[in-house]
Amino acid sequence: MKNKEPLILVVVVAFTLLTYWLVEPFAHSQMHKHVESENFAYADLPAFTKSGNAANGKTLVAGAAACTGCHSIDKEGMPAAMDAVAAAQSYGVNPPDLSDAGAIYAPKFLADLIKNPAHALKVEHKFDAAKGHMHPMVAFYGAGGDLDQEVADIIAYLQSIAVSQEELTPKVAFENACGRCHSVSYEEWTQIGTKPKFKHEKDSLAFDIKVLEYQESLTKYMGKLPPDLSMYIRSRGEHFISTFIENPQNHLAGTAMPRVGVTAHSAEKVIEYLEDAGDTKRHERESVGRDVMWYILIFAIFAFLWKRSVWKELH
Repeated sequence: MKNKEPLILVVVVAFTLLTYWLVEPFAHSQMHKHVESENFAYADLPAFTKSGNAANGKTLVAGAAACTGCHSIDKEGMPAAMDAVAAAQSYGVNPPDLSDAGAIYAPKFLADLIKNPAHALKVEHKFDAAKGHMHPMVAFYGAGGDLDQEVADIIAYLQSIAVSQEELTPKVAFENACGRCHSVSYEEWTQIGTKPKFKHEKDSLAFDIKVLEYQESLTKYMGKLPPDLSMYIRSRGEHFISTFIENPQNHLAGTAMPRVGVTAHSAEKVIEYLEDAGDTKRHERESVGRDVMWYILIFAIFAFLWKRSVWKELH
């Protein structure tokens, strides 16, 4: 009687692979919704075409637009009106410093944000003015002139003081776009800034209390505390995070997380920051990997030459 065990093994393996091939893609599609990138075009927002006057924009920012009533502009020597904890207690989250906003955020997003914050951020389901739920950021209705031109002037000013795209670092991009809601414990980043190394334990505890107070306000504002992002790049992947930043509603309809409004370049910087935070030895490992490959190549060359030298008389 022939041995049928190999045939049975082949059948079992074939059915196992077929089952996996049929089930796994379906299960993945159900558990991990695929969202195509919108290329950070913000097609739902009005086009931004006007050229602005930076000098007039500076006047508006500090005057009629009242931006500095809530936002700091450290580059211009304009500090925040209150600290991060007090700001979160007042607004739900600490308003960002505007020093590099002109480089981090897309111009058409900034334009719509200035005129209609809830719409630009895609949180109108949470802040419905008709129901008396106003967004903490007050809309700018103009200073008596052409509203669109005045908005263009404000954006021109923000762009004039911001770093260039080449100078924008991953750390600055992340802290401005994400760091007021999300912590990154691997980098000692909290929602109120990097935790210093304190000499005395009481000072460390005092800082932790401030973080907890900020998080309490943030939780009330968002509905839940936004997650620590230390390992998100490894658990969710670059595409998920990029498309979530671009439009959270595409992944999770009704979420309280606002659309961030960054440019494609700024999103790449945020991803780079998260990659470095989630794998602190990434660059070192890549460097060691290259060195090992060079070593193997050089060793192979010498081994081949040695082999030819030893065996040349036998061939």
